[in-house]
Amino acid sequence: MTDDLESSMLAQQTDLSTLPGARQVRKLPVPVHARFADADGVCQTLEGPVPYHAGDAILTGVRGEQWPMLCTRFKQSYEPLPGQPGQYRKRPQTVLALRLDHAIEVAVNGRRGVLRGQPGDWLLQYGPGDFGVVAADIFDETYRFV
Repeated sequence: MTDDLESSMLAQQTDLSTLPGARQVRKLPVPVHARFADADGVCQTLEGPVPYHAGDAILTGVRGEQWPMLCTRFKQSYEPLPGQPGQYRKRPQTVLALRLDHAIEVAVNGRRGVLRGQPGDWLLQYGPGDFGVVAADIFDETYRFV
């Protein structure tokens, strides 16, 4: 096995709270734009292509980066900004984050694709087996340590 594959498998089976260097973080209430997909497709995220299905939310972040999210998860995680159609902010939630010191691949929740993180990026754990990767500059702009 390659180191990247081993790292990918480790991430899928590990609770970040058991790893040294993991920290609690919270996303700042920065606005994001959301639209809902009319048909199935693929979103080119910063971390790799991720398929989506009709009805899923396609979000656009602070740097124009995009990522898809299951509609049910979107409704649980984001709230609309009053008087600003299509604009939402993340509901307060504390998650775990670990700064990557090597490249890693992580399966998207629901096995809908693979995200690729680079050294300096952050691996986030939203729940058991539910991981994401956030580029270092975007993490610095949109997350704070708890």
